Amino acid sequence: MPLPDPLLLVVTDRRLAKQPLPQVAERLFATGVRWLSLRDKDLPDSERLELARALMVRARPWGACVTLHGDPALAAAAGVDGVHLPSGGDPAAARALLGPGALIGLSLHDSDGAEVIERGREQADYVTLSPVFPSASKPGYGPCLGAAGLRRWVELGVPVIGLGGIDHAGAVAECRAAGAVGVAVMGLAMRDPQALAPLLAALAPNKAALPSPR
Repeated sequence: MPLPDPLLLVVTDRRLAKQPLPQVAERLFATGVRWLSLRDKDLPDSERLELARALMVRARPWGACVTLHGDPALAAAAGVDGVHLPSGGDPAAARALLGPGALIGLSLHDSDGAEVIERGREQADYVTLSPVFPSASKPGYGPCLGAAGLRRWVELGVPVIGLGGIDHAGAVAECRAAGAVGVAVMGLAMRDPQALAPLLAALAPNKAALPSPR
């Protein structure tokens, strides 16, 4: 499936959220988010499966998609729209399991080598690159790439989504100017879904208002 539009990926962390994730998801979709990825990998598989299905129920009226971080088999069982793999993951195996219409993503970091880059370029729909900027959710996580570091990865021909410290419209603008196809957020989205409105506006400044749920 094509990457969602607007290309703002929200990654979940229930520990940062003030409400249960299904309620947070409803607020995110109402704000204009069209892509949510269930992380929360500390939960047992049975709970993640149930939660993923609950998020799908909230997403469908808005035409939004839900992916799952980690296990392609669990993503298949949940019936979500795709999977986001760690840097050591196998996008080709995920594609074989989930089919040609699934979204397959891969986490990349500046320390990853040529083999990981090649897997992302040839077999994934997108990669997340982090951390771009200092992150309140993961203080001390780095070193940060900045816009210049992000641009180096974009030039390798991988569809890049910037992650880490994307908490204001200026950070979105820097990532887009560096060639990123979009951005991803976690902490800000969990704490206050409505705070994403300026980020969404920066991603799609010339678009009409996003549609209401069907």
